[in-house]
Amino acid sequence: MNTQSATEVFVSPETVAEHFAACRYIADEPLATAVFLAIRLGKPLLIEGMPGVGKTEAAKAVAQILGRDLIRLQCYEGVDAQHALYEWNYQRQLLAIRQADKADIDIYDDRFLIERPLLRSLRNPEHTVLLVDEIDRADHEFEALLLEYLSDFQISIPERGTVSASQPPVVILTSNRTRELAEALRRRCVYHWIAYPEPGREAAIIAARAPGVAEATASAVARAVSAIRARPLAKPPGISESVEWANAATVLEKGGSPWPEAFRRAIGVLIKDEEDLALMRTELPRILDEALA
Repeated sequence: MNTQSATEVFVSPETVAEHFAACRYIADEPLATAVFLAIRLGKPLLIEGMPGVGKTEAAKAVAQILGRDLIRLQCYEGVDAQHALYEWNYQRQLLAIRQADKADIDIYDDRFLIERPLLRSLRNPEHTVLLVDEIDRADHEFEALLLEYLSDFQISIPERGTVSASQPPVVILTSNRTRELAEALRRRCVYHWIAYPEPGREAAIIAARAPGVAEATASAVARAVSAIRARPLAKPPGISESVEWANAATVLEKGGSPWPEAFRRAIGVLIKDEEDLALMRTELPRILDEALA
């Protein structure tokens, strides 16, 4: 485990980018700067972007670089304080009351407190990175619940008082922007938008994550995917699909399927919607010809 603090590891945006690259995550200058500023200012980092652009992977890379545990809170409609903050173990409390008989007992001590992601990160800020994933899936009430944590890095437990972090924890929130987040939440964060990468950077990402893929294949995939995303698809492919497509086509090519046939046969790894497949059926040959030219 890395014993250095986050500010000692991330001393500049350039070192952030270097650490990311060592984790096979190709971060551009704006993302590296956003991560650096969030760490240096002790503020949460809010990353928005289309599904599949690498938001969650960025959080995983930060945890890996710092040598910390990643605590992931996956948001969904209906997520509440019991899932995010803490919960009392009522069964153990009742059992303890019966066993204590008439003796005094504190049923609100740590024995009966079940830590959930936010409380766990507050109690171990130097060893954890908190990922609040897809916050846009949660409802507005849950956003309001987060505000105390995000602004003061503390939560209030009525039976125990306020629990504060000994140092600002590293917190990363992601959103697919399926709805607008509250301004109060945005104000508490450093913000960054991750767009789909341009073909040159996507080729570098494919090369980093799929070492068995030839450089020319990675470049062709990146160009083809860029053209495919420009079509009116219901579910545009993400970066992970690009990497998988490059891998799958390479496997088929090594098995005897020539280019560009290998790309066409592996298209189900890239596009995973029936209507999108139908749309691309007529356009894909021309896109592949141009990408391989």
